[in-house]
Amino acid sequence: MPTSAMPETGLPGPQRPRTSFRAILLWTAVALLGAVAWGVLALARGEKISAVWLVVAAVGSYAIAYRFYSRYIVRRLLEPDDRRATPAERLEDGVDFQPTDRRVLLGHHFAAIAGAGPLVGPVLAAQMGYLPGTLWIVAGVIFAGAVQDMVVLFLSMRRDGKSLGQMARDEIGRAGGAAALIAVFAIMIILLGVLALVVVNALAHSPWGTFSVAMTIPIALFMGFWMHVIRPGRVVESSLIGVALLLLAIVGGRWIQESSLADTFTLSPTTLVFCLIGYGFVASVLPVWMLLAPRDYLSTFMKVGTIALLAVGVVVAAPELQADSVSKFASSGAGPVFAGSLFPFLFITIACGALSGFHALVASGTTPKLIQKESQVRMIGYGAMLMESFVAIMALIAAATLEPGLYYAMNAPAGLLGTTAESASHAVAGLGFTITPDQLAHAAKAVEEQTLIARSGGAPTLAVGMSEIFSGVFGGSAMKAFWYHFAIMFEALFILTTVDAGTRVGRFMLQDMLGNVWKPIGRVNWKPGIWLCSALVVGAWGYFLYTGATDPLGGINQLFPLFGIANQLLAAVALTVCTTILIKSGRLRWAWVTGIPLAWVVAVTYTAGWQKIFSDNPKVGFFAQRTRYADAIDAGQVLPPAKSIDDMHTVVTNSTVDGVLMALFLLLVTIVIVNAAVVCVRAVRSPVPLPTTEAPYVESRIDEPERSAEPLVGAGS
Repeated sequence: MPTSAMPETGLPGPQRPRTSFRAILLWTAVALLGAVAWGVLALARGEKISAVWLVVAAVGSYAIAYRFYSRYIVRRLLEPDDRRATPAERLEDGVDFQPTDRRVLLGHHFAAIAGAGPLVGPVLAAQMGYLPGTLWIVAGVIFAGAVQDMVVLFLSMRRDGKSLGQMARDEIGRAGGAAALIAVFAIMIILLGVLALVVVNALAHSPWGTFSVAMTIPIALFMGFWMHVIRPGRVVESSLIGVALLLLAIVGGRWIQESSLADTFTLSPTTLVFCLIGYGFVASVLPVWMLLAPRDYLSTFMKVGTIALLAVGVVVAAPELQADSVSKFASSGAGPVFAGSLFPFLFITIACGALSGFHALVASGTTPKLIQKESQVRMIGYGAMLMESFVAIMALIAAATLEPGLYYAMNAPAGLLGTTAESASHAVAGLGFTITPDQLAHAAKAVEEQTLIARSGGAPTLAVGMSEIFSGVFGGSAMKAFWYHFAIMFEALFILTTVDAGTRVGRFMLQDMLGNVWKPIGRVNWKPGIWLCSALVVGAWGYFLYTGATDPLGGINQLFPLFGIANQLLAAVALTVCTTILIKSGRLRWAWVTGIPLAWVVAVTYTAGWQKIFSDNPKVGFFAQRTRYADAIDAGQVLPPAKSIDDMHTVVTNSTVDGVLMALFLLLVTIVIVNAAVVCVRAVRSPVPLPTTEAPYVESRIDEPERSAEPLVGAGS
């Protein structure tokens, strides 16, 4: 069989082995099993079905996608070359650039991208029924989310680990690049503030969660020194020790909560804000091997372990899906959890579980500076995103297996539900579902909460759903409270890893931006630039976080409504950059790989943005909401969530700011896309590929014994 030439080097590539008959049988069985599961989900009409079918459909689809589609993209489009030195090798500085074991890096990357989105978004989207969310989570990650992450990671790695905004400026041009830099950085500050607020809310007054999460920091430091100083390269040893200490920290957290030390670890939201700000700064400036990478790697054990345990619980307990496959709110757009029609708001709400612009920031931030070999892009970029998508599926299952009456009693707004079990029961009945006051009281008592009424935001609902599934397999109803509080702590740990990695990514981005004005700041190894940019980034999101923690209508709470659309606009920028680079480099025939997801996300985000600006429904449109509250002020009325006339004025201000920022973000992204389109047209018309900023080829000197784990271009499996 003829060999294929390796890119850049002209060296012959490896022979492609024949696919064995056993492999054909295996993948045929996986495909058939997945098809049967999808058939059961699609054909269900009114009857209750087991959640196991969701797990089988998702896992089967992920396996097929990783084995075939991701490999197709790698072989035909990216063409990685393990003989080429990566930035981690060429620019190694012991701080940001560091060749990192692929297992540790997979853990870091997964922990960095997997934040609040895959946990909370699918829970809220269950309002539309379980089927629309499942279809988008699985199809979206296979054809859009994982593709974006992998391609951005590869392109950034080939450009010395440049940030998304800087790649846009270098490859698209000054106008589009400037718009991208401004939009990406502003949106990132909003995303980090929102994620940090979720952590604060989860850990506030929770000694168990605070202790367990805090202990991951010294454990991670120990793991970092173990792998790089005490026992260099001994990843397995470090992993075993770290996991054992993590389990002790989790168990110790419960003991702390029930001991005299509980008050020491019972922190107020304001105190937690300052702790997060300090931690974010330290994690951003310390060498990446010392704290950030090992802590994310350690967190991954708990993340993946808990989700795997939840999957086992679903398979063993086989709970029935209580939610409708497609609810009445999917067509009416008048759901109590969030307003708006299925298109586009289902896709905006689910966000990170299928496609997330935030991931592109990590894939062009820390990860490309740590990757050892180019072939590892597939496992880390595509594989980690499939893992996150499975987290989203499990979150959707946890919500969909709850009784609908309890789901809406927890997620409908307080203004609709009232403050008592009786008023909540009556309000839920008005939505077409049933739950008695006694059932509400019993559900709260079972998890040792005073009330579950109007516990919106998705996180408490997920915790209740997880406690139901876990207690059905491990410990019975007597363990519901344990599993509920364990889930709350798990969510906080899950989300915190995106804050520390995101802060470091924000520092890279700010250094790239300011480096266009003054070159020394752009050097990632210049200490004053590292400290200054880290301080500016944590100061920016820390300000919004602090104000939000002290004022329920201020700070990051003011910008929270922009979270979903802003995140997807980042994905539009990322996919625009990817498509432009592919076309510029002469790969027009493969540009559909990122071009089709780009067209879809533009349609979704621009439709959602248009409605948020111009809709006359005050539950949807920012300016319609502003008009409603302004009219109420003139009439001397106070509308929820406001509790006073001053609050009413704050709501008017917030709605105005959100509407203006939404329009500004749409304008900036439009400039990026239009500028990119001009470049693409010029590239297509050019007889030769346009120049790109890809770094020159340098021969790798790293010999990786386990290279065969991720075959080179053209290799089969």
